[in-house]
Amino acid sequence: MTVIRTTGVRFGMVPMVVPAVLAVLTVGCGTQRAGDEAGAAGVAGPSRAAVTPSAPVDFPCPGESPKPTPTPTPSTSGPATPPTDHYAENHGFMVPFPLHGQERCEGLAAIARIKGALEPLRERGDFAPDSTLGALTGLGYPASKVRTYQDGPTGVGFLIDTYPLCVEGGMNRVSTQADAFGGYPDHSACDRPSGGH
Repeated sequence: MTVIRTTGVRFGMVPMVVPAVLAVLTVGCGTQRAGDEAGAAGVAGPSRAAVTPSAPVDFPCPGESPKPTPTPTPSTSGPATPPTDHYAENHGFMVPFPLHGQERCEGLAAIARIKGALEPLRERGDFAPDSTLGALTGLGYPASKVRTYQDGPTGVGFLIDTYPLCVEGGMNRVSTQADAFGGYPDHSACDRPSGGH
């Protein structure tokens, strides 16, 4: 016959162990209070905060003075309501991408070179598209990447398509203008898209 014996020490420990285990388990369970996330991140691992994209960083380019940071002005017009005609939403594909960072500096340098090459033509009153094409290809742009067109009797327009750096502008009797941008949404070229998505 087998006799099963229990000792008092083991049997007496069970009542003490069960409450201790339950206390340890319930410390980590339950609700999460506001403000606990910062403290819990160091104990449990990295925070799971939502990741938001950072704003592009612009810095002064060579020859450019830093611009003062604009002071935000409070709006007194009340809550903004979305437009009901969806014009901006439907035509967003025609809004060019602005350049940021080093690409912005490259764009500003291209604008300065282009204006320097076209200004003598403007001063002479030479508004022929072929003359403008010659001046721009003289800067090293391939003729296949430059489009020029007549813009009235005393004006000429141009587009340089070296995507992702695009330069568009024109000149007339009054001034020479150029703008650099980074192409368009849903379109990997510098010409303005004509259809939506």
